[in-house]
Amino acid sequence: QVQLVESGGGLVQAGGSLRLSCAASGKIFSINSMGWYRQAPGKQREFVAFITSGGSTNYVDSVKERFPISRDNAGNTVYMQMNSMKREDADVYYCRFQAHAHLYWGQGTQVTVSS
Repeated sequence: QVQLVESGGGLVQAGGSLRLSCAASGKIFSINSMGWYRQAPGKQREFVAFITSGGSTNYVDSVKERFPISRDNAGNTVYMQMNSMKREDADVYYCRFQAHAHLYWGQGTQVTVSS
């Protein structure tokens, strides 16, 4: 079974940067979109950003201009560069791939922002 493997989370100071990566452990055909979500303890998982197979992007307002999303040319790895980080960006971040009607989720990576 193909899994999504995330990396890049960790501790960062407010105003600093982190880069998240998410790669599929095997080949996933016909990926429509790749994206990032985040979830705080006791809260629902929320959308952060996505990029489509055609390169279109969309962001939640709170991260626009700060968290550019991108993907590799092979289309199997998605990145999110998190800049000018704020304390409220601290969450567990999950990547998600959508291929046809199937959704793949990563295991989550913790992002902590210190003041």
